[in-house]
Amino acid sequence: MNAIMHYAKLLELGKISRREFMGRAAAFGVTAALASTMASKALKAASPKTGGHMRIGIGAGSTSDSLDPATYADSYMQWVGYTLRNHLTEVGTDGKLIPELCTGWSASDDASQWTFELRQGVEFHNGKTMDADDVVASFNHHRGEDSKSAAKGVVDPIKDIKADGKNTVVFTLAEGNADFPYIASDYHIPMMPSKDGKIDWESGVGTGAYTLESYDPGVRTSFKRNPNYWKEGKGHLDSGEALVISDVVARTNGLTTGELDAMDRCDIKTLNLLERNQDIRIEETTGNQHFTSPMLTDIAPFNDNNVRMALKLGLDRVAMLRTVLRGHGALGNDHPIGTSNPYHASDLPQRAYDPDKAKWYLKQSGLTSVSVDLSASDAAYAGAVDAAVLYKEHASKAGIEITVVREPADGYWSNVWMVKPWCMSYWGGRPTADWMFSIAYAEGANWNETHFKHDRFNMLLKAGRAELDDAKRREIYVEMQTIVSNEGGVVIPIYSNYVFAMTTKLAHGDLAANWDLDGVKGMERWWFS
Repeated sequence: MNAIMHYAKLLELGKISRREFMGRAAAFGVTAALASTMASKALKAASPKTGGHMRIGIGAGSTSDSLDPATYADSYMQWVGYTLRNHLTEVGTDGKLIPELCTGWSASDDASQWTFELRQGVEFHNGKTMDADDVVASFNHHRGEDSKSAAKGVVDPIKDIKADGKNTVVFTLAEGNADFPYIASDYHIPMMPSKDGKIDWESGVGTGAYTLESYDPGVRTSFKRNPNYWKEGKGHLDSGEALVISDVVARTNGLTTGELDAMDRCDIKTLNLLERNQDIRIEETTGNQHFTSPMLTDIAPFNDNNVRMALKLGLDRVAMLRTVLRGHGALGNDHPIGTSNPYHASDLPQRAYDPDKAKWYLKQSGLTSVSVDLSASDAAYAGAVDAAVLYKEHASKAGIEITVVREPADGYWSNVWMVKPWCMSYWGGRPTADWMFSIAYAEGANWNETHFKHDRFNMLLKAGRAELDDAKRREIYVEMQTIVSNEGGVVIPIYSNYVFAMTTKLAHGDLAANWDLDGVKGMERWWFS
């Protein structure tokens, strides 16, 4: 009976059909009448219900965090942002782009002008009706020479934004961009109420499913259901809170003792223990998340590409996939475009562990050995410190002496990442190649975590963005991946599946894989069964 109850739960979660459940039940000798009753109960339980208070522990967040979306740096503030606010577009659970605060969009023939029609009658939490002026101000918040926004790299190509009446916004770009509607879903660019061309981000007011009750940076954020939420069939919970719990053991204990209802970034090494708990359900999705070790390419010895290549060859990524992820992921090839992307460079040879070749590259730089510091904290990702120690062991065989510097979790993203010359990091990835390259590899981008400068790469970035011929576009993005892999300042050894957990009392529909935690929209999409 335990087995058939398992399939009943899968039916409830929408992971199998009623027909498949009935077939499984018959195979276990369950009568048709009993199986039909069980199926009906499971499907009834699958229907969203209203009520309850959800507590989630997230392994990110810092006391330096801010409600200004331009500063969002990790999954904790993504969760907060998506809970409070909406965007013009969003990536659906099937991975396809869909309208959110707009009803649709259209482009000029050369994709240099985009027109968005806005959803009418949407109210901010303060009662103000959203209009085109709010959209213009929300985008302009990230633009300008003095902007420090993490989205600056993707909004810089916008030459002009104007309102065409109350419900239409027209974007004019410096050159064509076939992916521009995806940019409108960037979690840094939610719509916020404006006054005199400036947006109000301090209050946390948005159009989202929940309003802000309290915000304590680096500790917790509390939410209350928005009774006037415009999106039908979403926002089922009465309230919720997101807690910053950097330590994975503390998050796991919170979930197993019932102090939490959900957690992100499960410890893969102890996942089997969670799986034994019948009150907890493990969820796993495959997206674009990748673990990285970025080095500042304008600081010695990382300014020498021979040293960078030695570091790339001095890591056994197969062992790292097996040890750190227990197989819950895939090998990386030192560029950020995953296999699910249509422009993935599948013909680029997979880089392998080769200490002798790493020594050869060191010799080309005039060195027989090199000593470097690698800053690490599990704030980067669960297992980041273990991964750094493993890297140290592998690299030693190539004459590379790595000193692992264990950094505090709090303030890691402001005090270590892009500050220390070499550190552990991660990226959730982006839906398009242009978006990923623009935000993290383009010269001058605020989140160019390696200070990468490459004239050919930057020329290709602009060419690929404007190219409408798909075959030519693929050639461009393959060359860009090759440049980053062979000349870039980032080691990308593995892609990681999103592995999170929740109480079996929580239910959901299809899970999105564009980000962790159902696209980081669990507050909007989940409910208590």
